[in-house]
Amino acid sequence: MVFCTTGLSEEEFAQVQETSKKVAILRSANMSLGVNTLLKLVAAAAQVFAVANFDMEIVEKHHNRKVDAPSGTALAIADAMNEVLNNEYSYKYDRSQERKMREKKEIGISAVRGGTIVGEHEVIFAGADEVIEIKHTAYSKAIFGNGALQAAKFLAGKPAGMYNMSDVIG
Repeated sequence: MVFCTTGLSEEEFAQVQETSKKVAILRSANMSLGVNTLLKLVAAAAQVFAVANFDMEIVEKHHNRKVDAPSGTALAIADAMNEVLNNEYSYKYDRSQERKMREKKEIGISAVRGGTIVGEHEVIFAGADEVIEIKHTAYSKAIFGNGALQAAKFLAGKPAGMYNMSDVIG
């Protein structure tokens, strides 16, 4: 079973985990092969740039009908970076309500909603006198279907268990 959703309650996620004892389940916040490769890239980059005191920011953009903010993909990006940094970083979702300098160990996450933007995620590593940006843009929802097909092909014949897109892309 290929399963792509975010925002599950703890009880719902426990049901998915219980089901994975009986069948192979591939769960991902995003089915795009590009986004899942981006997760690996930003995790590796975070390990380098955190030590060098770079600030880390994520800017995500979606269509004007998307109601959740930040997106599950933006959170997955932040989690990928934070996990390799021993979960020492906090997430800052909105800077407009308080006037203070950013904390040393925070990952900023900003959401933009407008037009028909399918999805865009930009990760910014801002250091002294240099900025590195890693960005993924989805121009069509077809990429998610293609990724789901790759995931289903990967799952064929696999034993029961919980898998993710990192398993698919290697």
